[in-house]
Amino acid sequence: MTPRAGHGWNPLFGLPIFSREDLLNALRALLHPLAAFQSPGGARLQLSAGAAIFDRAAAELEGFARPLWGAVPAALGGSDVLDWARVREGLSNGCDPEHEEFWGWPGSEDQRLVEMAAIGFALLAVPERIWNPLPERSKALVSSYLRRCAAQIFSPNNWMFFRLLIVAGLARVEPDNPVDDAGRYVQEIEALYLGEGWYRDGPGRRVDHYNGFAFHTYALLLTCFAPEKPAIDHLARARLFAPNFAAWFDPEGRGLAYGRSMTYRFAMTAFFGAYALAEDGDPALPWGCLKGIILRNIRWWSRQPIADRDGVLSVGYVYPNPMMAEDYNSACSPYWALKAFLPLALPRDHPFWTSEEAPLPQDLPLMQQAPGFLLQRSATHTVALSAGQEGPQFRHGAEKYAKFAYSTQSPLSVEMREASLLTAALDGALGVQAEGRPWVTRHGCASMQTSNAALISIWHPYPDVEIETLLCPHGNGHIRRHRILTPVPLVTVEGGFAVERTDGQAEVCEIGRDSSWVLGGHASCIVDLNSLRLPRIHAPASGINLAYPRIWVPQLLGNIPAGETELLCWCTCDERPADRCNSQSSEHRASLLEVLRQAVESVRTSQ
Repeated sequence: MTPRAGHGWNPLFGLPIFSREDLLNALRALLHPLAAFQSPGGARLQLSAGAAIFDRAAAELEGFARPLWGAVPAALGGSDVLDWARVREGLSNGCDPEHEEFWGWPGSEDQRLVEMAAIGFALLAVPERIWNPLPERSKALVSSYLRRCAAQIFSPNNWMFFRLLIVAGLARVEPDNPVDDAGRYVQEIEALYLGEGWYRDGPGRRVDHYNGFAFHTYALLLTCFAPEKPAIDHLARARLFAPNFAAWFDPEGRGLAYGRSMTYRFAMTAFFGAYALAEDGDPALPWGCLKGIILRNIRWWSRQPIADRDGVLSVGYVYPNPMMAEDYNSACSPYWALKAFLPLALPRDHPFWTSEEAPLPQDLPLMQQAPGFLLQRSATHTVALSAGQEGPQFRHGAEKYAKFAYSTQSPLSVEMREASLLTAALDGALGVQAEGRPWVTRHGCASMQTSNAALISIWHPYPDVEIETLLCPHGNGHIRRHRILTPVPLVTVEGGFAVERTDGQAEVCEIGRDSSWVLGGHASCIVDLNSLRLPRIHAPASGINLAYPRIWVPQLLGNIPAGETELLCWCTCDERPADRCNSQSSEHRASLLEVLRQAVESVRTSQ
């Protein structure tokens, strides 16, 4: 199959993705370009001269292992999309310390432990493809390598599931030789559970897409395939999680770009496939709805320039963009996206496949305490107002976890820290700077209060400066109120949502007395409600937004004195530009202030 020309040489471009056979063809199209980069012994995939934080052997092991996330469910469904003899050859050589393609011995918290989870899953689910035909020497090599992996220390987050998958795979193929302490980490994983189907991903408060494509997906695969079923009722938790997580998607199929590892792209729908595999009763969402979330999402990705010219998935989100990546992203990392193909394990007559594709329900939960989200859902997009999680020690953590708002239509931008405050993007964020200090945005919150009408968080850009931020939905936008208590004067810049900046200048940019508007593929507006700041339309550096290589951001700029100051604004990224005419009216401002008063009262009474 020749990679298809089109939008960025996306191998999915132009493919229909409506049926089980369509999804299988999409998987084949994604895997096809990889064959040219396979090492002679089959143990490694060599996609780029670039590097990640871990060594090259581990990066090339990623390329061997990650295609299994798609190939295993396809095999379960009766279709072979990889040459399994070649897979077995690579597995044997990678585990052989005498072979030149040996992956290297694993250490504690080593990237090799991550990739062994896919191999554990393969042993668990399709031993007849990957294990049974191996010669005895190869079986001994693979077993020894996996047991050495199981003896290492796994990071205290979603990584702990990797050991459970490795051990479960070994238990399937070597039932008479159990791993000591096979249940290690079960209690530690349980300690991360927050209730209502949500997990935090390690120490601190970090609740992101790892809930879906890691915690629940791994737990449900163990529920489906492990010889010894987990003691925890993971299926019950998945039923709680499903409607909450479905609210992160919009009618077009786009999911919220939020948190780290967004280069995994359509892996964000892996949960729904894993849940469909595990569900043995009435699903928490209709079968057609589960099917629709996955297929609409992949169809949307099929129209984006997500691959290089050879059809290999790039590091980036909507387009090739290493700027947004984590330091653990190698050229092979994006192939975790193949977790989205788990529904291929379902038979053709399963209700997931026989049901008509259905839209999202209207009554999905909007107030989500664990991630600190208050969601706004419309016919075109989804916006998550965010209380601000702790910015973890990942690249661009503040932008990925602590902006005020995240949109499926206008994904986040990361910042170039060497830029000045006045040249930063600051979409969905307030940047402040005191003289002689670096500029900062919200990177977490000291406390959070929530209700169905508003979020209030307290955060400290500097140890001696306190900001209380209130966010509340109103119509097709939201209100932000910042109460700033500072001993020193501050320069402030606050941004609305980003809009694509095209070479043809197709956008309309307007600046009013207290507001700035950009009308392009969608609208973005920010309105100063207490006339303390000057509006502008800013063109930040290129290559920082996850969706658009070049952007406009409507902003408000102002200097505030030492003491207490209140800043008020209204923002929207709706596609209804007619609201532009009303944003300056006194009636509009009065209604916003009344909504703000009611929101404050709702938070107070809900605590």
